Amino acid sequence: MIDPQTDLSTLVRHAVSAAFGAIPESLEVAVRRSEHADYQADVALALARSLRRNPREVATAIVDHLQRGDIIQTAVVSGPGFINLTCHPEFLATQLHRMIEDPRIGIEQTDTPQTVVVDYSSPNLAKEMHVGHLRSTIIGDCLVRTLEFLGHRIIRQNHIGDWGTPFGMLLEQMLDEGLHHGGDNVRELSSFYRAARLKFDSDPAFGDRARARVVLLQQGDAETLLLWQRLLEVTTAYIRTLYERLQVRLTDQDIAGESRYNPLLEAVVSELEAKGLARSSEGAICVFPPGFSGRDGNSLPLIVRKQDGGFGYAATDLAAIKYRVDQLGARRILYVVGATQSQHFAMVFETARLAGWAPADVRLEHVAFGSVLGQDGKVLKSRAGEAVSLVALIDEAVSRARVILDQGSAELDETERSRIAQMVGVGAVKYADLANDRIRDYVFQWDRMLAFDGNTAPYLMYAHARISSLLRKGGAAGLAEVGDSGAIRIEASAERALALELLEFPATIAGVGESLQPHRLCQRLFQIATAFTRFYDACPVLTAEPIVRTSRLRLSGLTARVLARGLDLLGIGAPEQM
Repeated sequence: MIDPQTDLSTLVRHAVSAAFGAIPESLEVAVRRSEHADYQADVALALARSLRRNPREVATAIVDHLQRGDIIQTAVVSGPGFINLTCHPEFLATQLHRMIEDPRIGIEQTDTPQTVVVDYSSPNLAKEMHVGHLRSTIIGDCLVRTLEFLGHRIIRQNHIGDWGTPFGMLLEQMLDEGLHHGGDNVRELSSFYRAARLKFDSDPAFGDRARARVVLLQQGDAETLLLWQRLLEVTTAYIRTLYERLQVRLTDQDIAGESRYNPLLEAVVSELEAKGLARSSEGAICVFPPGFSGRDGNSLPLIVRKQDGGFGYAATDLAAIKYRVDQLGARRILYVVGATQSQHFAMVFETARLAGWAPADVRLEHVAFGSVLGQDGKVLKSRAGEAVSLVALIDEAVSRARVILDQGSAELDETERSRIAQMVGVGAVKYADLANDRIRDYVFQWDRMLAFDGNTAPYLMYAHARISSLLRKGGAAGLAEVGDSGAIRIEASAERALALELLEFPATIAGVGESLQPHRLCQRLFQIATAFTRFYDACPVLTAEPIVRTSRLRLSGLTARVLARGLDLLGIGAPEQM
């Protein structure tokens, strides 16, 4: 992988060894980007503490033993003991050339590919997807794209909610209304569900029938299953259309709802009891994993079988872990689910460890995220006070994007304008979500996410379109042909700044695959686009002398490729004109 920081870290570590002998493996020799030079190493500060010496003296000794070679042009001690490093322009040019020549633009595939199961999106049967499903769907899709590109075997799992008490309520309501074949669309079914919820909360007899219907469903009652299957067909058709609009890679084949694990639940509970992990508590069968207690200090129960004989969500989640490890061969399982479920997953993961269903070499990770808020700081709602429909959200995003394009893209024909409006509208919504640290809540703001300046999808898309136009004017038939010949020259400060940002891209992708934080990729793309804008303003391209012109066209072409790849990993398109 192309990563100048790794090369520099190795040189600094060798210098530390040469100056002070053997050093602890635990000593971090990190090299980071700097405002004062290309990179900065702060190893001298930590080393000075262990050696009980002045940090500047330690830093000076390291610099004196640093082998500069063809990588480091200057190394200067600054401040309390930082080491500022500036690279040879030729070194940067060589690294850029490697990126240009590489179809993967310097991003290596992993040497240790793993089978990674990603559990995400997870809408509910017979209910419209709303803004609450947005984050799981697009964060999960970004991680799937990134991990696949890094060379891992990805198994997508859309763990739809298609089992349990809510469906007992819905099925009983539909039978009461004589709808023995199910509704025609999800919106109609959603209205049935709301009516069922009101009746469930106000009519104890209906509540008892709904719970009994769940048991019939779990036991495979023919009439109940037939109606349930119709609900599944309607829901599948609905979410398929929505995923296509969002450009999310989930398919019908990825659906692995709660119902898939129903045949396994009895054995899961029995095994937990046999291993002494589950016991009866107030009529339910519970696990009490160590380390979890309530405000009263008592151990918290993880309910695997409820008092009425039905199985709890925990039993399904445990069965899913066992299945994914044993049958799918998962070595890493990601659960892209809201932060409110953090304790639940922590208890489930601990129970799976105790039961031996998730060995130590299997990583169980809750990819938690915050909520989407309205301008009032509360969870985003429609004017009617309901959760905002995801279809309505996408429609409005595309409509707003179309208005903006109509005002400033008169040269585009009707078909192209509609296509790009779809790309920009959906991309703006997705990027506004992904650009935020996923664990935090964020405020949904139309004007901000559709702006053509700042850290937004339209800004990045426009940067890509601008470069595409530049390359067309420069005589390149397409982005792929730019970079076939001619050397890169790094002379102007704006060229160096852009080069350094581009060279950070491969390591950023690798980092996202480990940290599972898409906002780091967004930040890198924004910095690249910003550096390109400054480069474009400061460095003439088409009017430069031939050798410089070729170099700057190649640098521009690489920037376009990096932006397009980064946007694709986010699940966002990169138009060539806007």
